[in-house]
Amino acid sequence: MLDSATTQVIPPVPPPPRRRRRRLPVLISVLTTLLLIAAVLVAVEPLRHPLPAPTVTRTLAASTVIPGKAPTVPWPRSGQAALFVEGVGSMGTSGGSEPMPIGSVAKVMTAYVILTEHPLDRGEHGPKLTVSAAQAAAYPSELARGESLIRVAAGAVFTERQALQAVLLPSANNMARILAAWDAGSIDAFVDKMNDTAAELGMRDTRYTDPSGLSPQTVSTAADQVIIARKAMALPAFAEIVAQKKATLPVAGEVKNYNSLVGRNGVVGIKTGSTDEAGGCLSFAFVLTVGGRKVTVVGAVLGQPGVDTPVQLERVFRVTRSLIRSATSAIGLHPAVRAGDPVATVRGPFGAETTLTAAKDLSVVGWPGLRVKLATDIPAVPAELPAGAAHGRVSAAAGGGRPVTTPLRSGVRLEPPGTWDRIRRHR
Repeated sequence: MLDSATTQVIPPVPPPPRRRRRRLPVLISVLTTLLLIAAVLVAVEPLRHPLPAPTVTRTLAASTVIPGKAPTVPWPRSGQAALFVEGVGSMGTSGGSEPMPIGSVAKVMTAYVILTEHPLDRGEHGPKLTVSAAQAAAYPSELARGESLIRVAAGAVFTERQALQAVLLPSANNMARILAAWDAGSIDAFVDKMNDTAAELGMRDTRYTDPSGLSPQTVSTAADQVIIARKAMALPAFAEIVAQKKATLPVAGEVKNYNSLVGRNGVVGIKTGSTDEAGGCLSFAFVLTVGGRKVTVVGAVLGQPGVDTPVQLERVFRVTRSLIRSATSAIGLHPAVRAGDPVATVRGPFGAETTLTAAKDLSVVGWPGLRVKLATDIPAVPAELPAGAAHGRVSAAAGGGRPVTTPLRSGVRLEPPGTWDRIRRHR
């Protein structure tokens, strides 16, 4: 039997220690994933926004001046004169703007009103009119006054074209009055039409009192007469008639054009005028060939002195010949923009850049000292523009005339930045 004093107490066995979980690697993995997601979001963010459109900066000046010394136009010492170059503008005027008698140059308006009321095609004779007994009976008294006339007879029949030939070539006052009454019913009603037309055309310094210009109260300026001359010459039948040197008419037979300049130095019309009050007057048109282009110049000279019609007309012809020589010498074809000249710079995102240049030479008709306006029409540039692509146009207009244009071409290729550039350059 064991002694209780010697009994050995065995302590209980403790439970095994609990194993600690591995939390740190998991946390690191989660954080890494979050960082990767954030990095992707940061990288993708610039791709979510559209790129700014390319910008265009014009480098071409707004205007230029044709180089050289401006021409000295030999304007008449007295009276008035004006020159206008079709498609370009005015070459100048002289003698001020005070209205003065214009003689038979007034018949340009008479013919213009007739042809706008009763249009004729080239070569067409149009409707007929018959000379009344009263109109024929007036011929002796008209002749006694020294008027410019054609012989007529009661019952004589004229076509519209023949009547206009009588008015514009031998400058028949009586036929101007006959045409006026035929068109409007009375001379006064026709004169109202003349003045209404002048107002519509902006001839502010013009007043017509008769269809022939015999009255010294029929007044105008050289500048205003250029306006109506340009409008009349745009009518094919008018231009056809005033370019004739002669015509054959009923009763009168063959008549000649008083404008002896026609057919010389490119002159294609248009109308003489002379009275004691008006002096020698002429509206005229001549055609030049400039760089292969036909260019029409229209002018007017009024108030040239002289004791009678032959002297007055000779002096106005002399002045006109001088103006024609001067204009012919001065007017030429001048380059405004050369092929390859830079017109605008195009800049895309992140420094991409190309240049728009003129595809061809752009030349204008004009003279030294004339200002040429330069304009561009450039549509919005796409993000990608191939090299040498046509995009937009450049135009040049000399004086106040019609513009000429040429396309623009791109230089080096313009392309949008790649994905990596967009990410790398994102701020």
